[in-house]
Amino acid sequence: MITSRSLRRSQRYDTFPPNLWEPVTSGGTLGRMAARVRTNPEISTDTGADAAERSDGAAAFEALLAADERVEPRDAMPDGYRRTLVRQIAQHAHSEIIGMQPEANWISRAPSLRRKAILMAKVQDEAGHGLYLYAAAETLGVDRADLLDQLHSGRQKYSSIFNYPTLTWADVGAIGWLVDGAAITNQVPLCRCSYGPYARAMVRICKEESFHQRQGFDLLLALTRGTDRQRAMAQDAVDRWWYPSLAMFGPPDAESTHGAQSAAWGIKRFSNDELRQRFVDMTVPQAEVLGVRIPDPDLRWNAERGHHDFTQPDYAELLRVIKGAGPCNAQRMAHRRRAHEEGAWVREAASAYAEKHADKHRAADGAGAGRTDDSIGGPAA
Repeated sequence: MITSRSLRRSQRYDTFPPNLWEPVTSGGTLGRMAARVRTNPEISTDTGADAAERSDGAAAFEALLAADERVEPRDAMPDGYRRTLVRQIAQHAHSEIIGMQPEANWISRAPSLRRKAILMAKVQDEAGHGLYLYAAAETLGVDRADLLDQLHSGRQKYSSIFNYPTLTWADVGAIGWLVDGAAITNQVPLCRCSYGPYARAMVRICKEESFHQRQGFDLLLALTRGTDRQRAMAQDAVDRWWYPSLAMFGPPDAESTHGAQSAAWGIKRFSNDELRQRFVDMTVPQAEVLGVRIPDPDLRWNAERGHHDFTQPDYAELLRVIKGAGPCNAQRMAHRRRAHEEGAWVREAASAYAEKHADKHRAADGAGAGRTDDSIGGPAA
């Protein structure tokens, strides 16, 4: 019986038996859904050494998951696991770089040098998060340029939240408090994701996101302690960003396409509905401190459940925005394509620089290899 990491393979397995894990599409919490995912050792038609090697690879992968250990890039993993990670990490990376746009729009109009410096640091962080995540995706055998091509062509998506406009300065605060607060709720469990490179990237990202959430809260707090007009502006921003923030957690569990399998593989630790509830429970007391009203007349504490009851977001609108019908979809993608094209010279220069230095290293290595023992030791006696 395989029980330890010693069965880890240094070779990646590009394919596994097609039904090694039965697909699960039922609703409910991830724990109940994942419990329905079972291995099936009878399905492989391979024979001989190939079958034994595949069986060992599958068993090693299952042993890592059972021990709650990390899967690393050179470990055996089923093709579906790799595809799921590529899809999720790429979408996350795309969201980080697209997410720079709504707030960068306000850098030149920040009300003070202090606020401008804070916002510039935040937008810079988002760019760095995208780079961390593209690097994590590349450990799965995909190319960053291909991922960007798929984003620009519309074949890969990014978070729908960034397709809404930032109409006032208060929107910067609402994004930091609500949008980044929702992101933290969603992403902290990913620090324990079963895939090592993704989990390690998330540790650093979540530390920086906590700064983003705090600056948003601080900005709104300053507005709500200000004039009547500033308080009204803060409330208006919260009214517009509340339901899009709730929608960030995805569709309800009963309609989730990938949740159960992601849970079985240890990629996802909590369901969409569980994370959404956690976010609401966390945010309500913060709203009381800020003095803003959450725009939900049905929001109330349910003592029996030990959680807040709240109105679900409009999932039909979420689907429309994901499909490209949001207020700013076209604008966001046009800006992203233009930035990519205008930055081509930087990528070309960086590639040429790297190749030039690689040539120098190769030449130096060749010269060193051609030296004799006598030449290394100096003139012969």
